[in-house]
Amino acid sequence: MNQELLNAIEYIQKEKNIPVEVLVEAIEAALLTAYKRNYKEHKNVRVEINMDTGNYRVVSRKDVVEEVEDDTAEIDLLTAREYNPAYEVGDPFDEDVTPSDFNRVGAQAAKQAVMQRIRDAEREILYEEFIDKEDELLIGTVDRVDSRFVYVTLGNTDAVLPESERMANEVYKTGDKIRVYLNKVEQTTRGPQIYVSRTHPNLLKRLFEEEVPEIYDGTVLIMSVAREAGERSKISVYAENENVDAVGSCVGARGARVEAIVDELSGEKIDIVLYDKDPKVYVKNALSPSEVVDVIINEDEKSTTVVVPDHQLSLAIGKRGQNARLAAKLTGWKIDIVSESEFNGDTEAEETLVETEVEE
Repeated sequence: MNQELLNAIEYIQKEKNIPVEVLVEAIEAALLTAYKRNYKEHKNVRVEINMDTGNYRVVSRKDVVEEVEDDTAEIDLLTAREYNPAYEVGDPFDEDVTPSDFNRVGAQAAKQAVMQRIRDAEREILYEEFIDKEDELLIGTVDRVDSRFVYVTLGNTDAVLPESERMANEVYKTGDKIRVYLNKVEQTTRGPQIYVSRTHPNLLKRLFEEEVPEIYDGTVLIMSVAREAGERSKISVYAENENVDAVGSCVGARGARVEAIVDELSGEKIDIVLYDKDPKVYVKNALSPSEVVDVIINEDEKSTTVVVPDHQLSLAIGKRGQNARLAAKLTGWKIDIVSESEFNGDTEAEETLVETEVEE
């Protein structure tokens, strides 16, 4: 098995990118299993592989004793001293016990065990590769689509894009190149399961980091993201340097940077909001593009009442309450919106309120 074994280890190491140490451990374990299954003469045995020659041997370790009670685990002192006069009671005694027909007996069992260990090692390497990429933006290719998942090829493996993580306004076809957010990696009995998303708020964050150098280098900070995928998103940005236009950096010349992201997200509308440490200003900015007359803060309940011009009420609320809902998610404040005339009591009409709860 000598040169054949070395050639197999070298081939698998190159083709599967599995470390030599892992392969040797797998082969030693396989041979040991085959030995224990077919031979009962010795208890404490191990297999040693010589990586210079490719030869291996089965070694039995026994305890040196005065009087032998179990010859599968013990050797008497007189016999041990025939090998080496320095032996004393209690010393370990190693003996080569490789059976002459061991290759024939153990070959098939060893092959099966080795293949299983190799599969396990591949899964572990794959898991380690992708667990380090959690929370990253990756480029993949749509491999196939079924009723449950879109399967996206990432390198040498497939990730799954569940229905809940797909954008409603997108159709996925085999061969399409798409950017996905690596949401979660799970180790299962069948190997690592990789989940990706097109709807996660961090997908938007990563796209801005790629498109806007000022965000990538930390000049502009992304403070918060609120997203209803495929429809509309809000992202708040901030720059410590007063000379840096945080919003302008994200928009880009003639809107080129944000338009590139909008195109990537199949037309999803994106509001870029300037973050402010003052919650009144921040909430006001977050309700853009609506004008705001006043913001009344309730610190204890972390809620706000926002007064807007009468003609801006529907714009502030947004379609199906979307603008107000996203603003609340973005800022972390509960937002009640009321028109100026209603707030001042200038109309008998029933006060119109839109309440949006902050979602963690």
